[in-house]
Amino acid sequence: MSEFMDSTLFDKKMSDDGWVIFNNVIDKEFVDRLRKDCLKWIDICTYYQVVNKINEVGDGTAHQAVGGQDSIDEFLDSHLFHDYLSRFFDGKPYALNACTPVGGFPDTNIYIHKLHRDVGSFIPGYSLRVNMLVMLDDFNLDNGATKVMTGSHMKEEKPTDEEFDAKCDALLATGGSVALFNSYLWHKGGINITSRNRVALTLSFGRAFLKPQLDYARMLGEEYGEGLTELTRQVLGYNCRVPTSHEEWYKPVDQRLYKAGQG
Repeated sequence: MSEFMDSTLFDKKMSDDGWVIFNNVIDKEFVDRLRKDCLKWIDICTYYQVVNKINEVGDGTAHQAVGGQDSIDEFLDSHLFHDYLSRFFDGKPYALNACTPVGGFPDTNIYIHKLHRDVGSFIPGYSLRVNMLVMLDDFNLDNGATKVMTGSHMKEEKPTDEEFDAKCDALLATGGSVALFNSYLWHKGGINITSRNRVALTLSFGRAFLKPQLDYARMLGEEYGEGLTELTRQVLGYNCRVPTSHEEWYKPVDQRLYKAGQG
């Protein structure tokens, strides 16, 4: 049974703990398609990593998996968590910052397994960015479920590995569940000691004025954007583009690349 939650409870958990899990909110058929497409994107990005000598065999992740006309685009366009994301950002516009499938392959130890937070700037009490973890397999201790330090979104200082390991909580849930957590939260991936990979789609969303990891709107193009809903255009950054010429700058209000109200 799917489990969405009361908005007041969501606000409290995000404020106090820094994270929350929505159990079983994506049906199995969609989970299966997302899992397949995440692995497809990992194959695509492995090619770029190897060809450009980033590493020798790929690291089991993909970055900026947007625009493939697949289930990931469908998930983004569904805005399943828009009401919660909007609450996190005080009702202000937000946009996609990153879209990263993770393969969770057995016995790998890469950058996601190091203790980190996903935003470099820290503004106390300010909801700057939020992570979304879409679980496409069951997340358990054996297959490397993500670990978080509850409440650490309120502290700038990085905990020691020993402190983190003593106090961390694992995000344990079945496939089709989704976790949202404050990007200030200190966290790391667990090591998968099973024989099967544990796939996830990880995304982050930030205030509209934040620079995303990739300029999605320019990558996808205006023709692609014309077929999107207004909310999807917002999330993919079509309303907060930076002009690159005087011709782009001097546009009538309704044609400006950076719309009003973006922050």
